[in-house]
Amino acid sequence: MASGACDVCAKTTMFGRHIRHTHGGRWERKAVKKSRTFKPNVQKQRIHIGGESIRLNICTRCLRTLVKA
Repeated sequence: MASGACDVCAKTTMFGRHIRHTHGGRWERKAVKKSRTFKPNVQKQRIHIGGESIRLNICTRCLRTLVKA
């Protein structure tokens, strides 16, 4: 897996836009748009599966799901 990616669900960095709606001036001017990244909250955890511990890069969403199971 790529660095910063979840080993369970393969969630990686996503790209989006930051749109500044407080632009000044006339109506002809467009809002400022900047590119930005959304990074998943990936943690290094030891998880016990079948009596042995495995070290995984796992996102917090998958961690919460594992606690429920």
